[in-house]
Amino acid sequence: MALAVLLGFALYTGWTMLNAQQSLIAFGLELMSRPDTAQVVIDLYLMAGLGCIWMATDHRARGGSWMGVLPYLLLTAVFVSVGPLLYIVVRGFSRRYAA
Repeated sequence: MALAVLLGFALYTGWTMLNAQQSLIAFGLELMSRPDTAQVVIDLYLMAGLGCIWMATDHRARGGSWMGVLPYLLLTAVFVSVGPLLYIVVRGFSRRYAA
């Protein structure tokens, strides 16, 4: 299920970025220019921050190094949901093959 969500969301994100009329930075600045949309962006990045804390804590609890979780954190910083979704998918596959 998580893989389907990841693939669908990643494809939609890629499609929107390819068809965008402006850069990702310009879009972000436009969203932050109004209080109502800024609140949504701030809320989204607060949740992303919590997701990063969870991923880092979970990865370390499994004996992983800081560098092992870094790609997921970077993806989260740029694409928010893609990082945690990918982490969940990869973690699920690693559990399946470890069993």
